[in-house]
Amino acid sequence: MRILGIDPGLAIVGWGVIEYSGSRFKTIAYGSIQTPAGMRTEERLYRIQKQMDLLFETYQPDAMAVEELFFTNNITTGIRVAEARGVILVSAEAHKVKIAEYTPPQVKQAVVGYGKAEKRQVISMVTMLLGLTEEPKPDDTADALAIAICHAHSDRSALAGYFNQ
Repeated sequence: MRILGIDPGLAIVGWGVIEYSGSRFKTIAYGSIQTPAGMRTEERLYRIQKQMDLLFETYQPDAMAVEELFFTNNITTGIRVAEARGVILVSAEAHKVKIAEYTPPQVKQAVVGYGKAEKRQVISMVTMLLGLTEEPKPDDTADALAIAICHAHSDRSALAGYFNQ
């Protein structure tokens, strides 16, 4: 199964594409979509949408795993991220890609084995699990790969059916 992991944001959208077969991972590609701070919000959202469309067309994922929003103190930033997340979800729907959502603790639990793991631990485990020669940068990209890994681990029953076709 090919999984596109997404760490949503307005300034940076981390993305990673992996294949998961049995208990093995294969890294296909990863990177980030970045939008400049001085750009109007609607332009940033449009850029994200166009780049997401390109990711779906290029990598043809079977599923997209995206991080659920986690609001802290800055509600304005949270709203902007929610807008970007909406564009990402609409793009997945337009390409008929199944969507799964995971909270940050679920991702940490699936990747590190501890729901309150530190970011460094997550990055280290992503690098090891995917057999990468160096840590993915920026951190948003590592987070996106972690979200894809989380989906692979969380969706085993669906994956079993997928591989028995």
